Amino acid sequence: MSLKIKDLPIEDYWLSGNPSCPGCPASLGLRLLMKTLGPKTIVVIPACCSTIIQGAYPKTSANFPILNIAFAASAAAASGIVEALELKGRSNVNVVVWAGDGGTVDIGLQALSGAAERNENIVYVCYDNEAYMNTGIQRSGATPYGAWTTTTITGKKEHKKNLPLIMAAHGIPYVATASISYPIDFITKLKKASKIYGMKYIHLHSPCPTGWRFPSSKTIEIGRLAVLTGTWVLYEVENGIFKLNPPSNVLIDRNKRKPVRSYIKIQGRFSHLTEKNIDELQRYIDRQWETYLKLLSIGKIY
Repeated sequence: MSLKIKDLPIEDYWLSGNPSCPGCPASLGLRLLMKTLGPKTIVVIPACCSTIIQGAYPKTSANFPILNIAFAASAAAASGIVEALELKGRSNVNVVVWAGDGGTVDIGLQALSGAAERNENIVYVCYDNEAYMNTGIQRSGATPYGAWTTTTITGKKEHKKNLPLIMAAHGIPYVATASISYPIDFITKLKKASKIYGMKYIHLHSPCPTGWRFPSSKTIEIGRLAVLTGTWVLYEVENGIFKLNPPSNVLIDRNKRKPVRSYIKIQGRFSHLTEKNIDELQRYIDRQWETYLKLLSIGKIY
């Protein structure tokens, strides 16, 4: 029986009144995270937008325990919490890292890789808004090719770092991608991750109206277009077995994918792109799909 939104509890642990931007994917994602995992959850948050939108002391929008930690240390701090809980015999508490792409693919990568190598019992969620949004929209390793940021004013020259596959290369029990625009898929993956012992990594695509330069009412639409154009692919690697999730599993046929220009044309961060730039972005997406098709054919990749 498939999960439905109505199956989620009525209780909210991420409360209204937080100072997030209109259309903020991080705020929506945290709400879904806590509805899914429930009150027996400790969340570790490094420096990122979520540090701010949880509210300034002594008030907060979070009705659950949060440890705010340094940019580079979230996976290390979560590892310590896990060890302490195990010493106390507390096996029914979810330890979650909720971090942005800057604190994951760049500054936090060393601690994350270490936690993965040790197979710590953590659910690590990277909400990827593809730049350092909290500090002024600077480029990160997750910023895609061609995107404007305040430090790439003519467009980023490098392609996006594929961190989910880097995490899969660690051989951990569970790696998944998700999108804020496909909440049931995200919730299902969170539920699955919470039942697996060891390191779990979920990379959540999170369109940011402020940094991507689109109207706040279009957050969900932009996220869906990312998936339907094949720019963002929904998949899981569970115990080494790679599989595509809907609707990405029907986009194996390139003709069923929308052209990338339908995704980028409504984002101001790509407004300067030339036809040559757009063609390069499309070629990169197609090359990525060739990689995923090879992984599908292999089956068990580790």
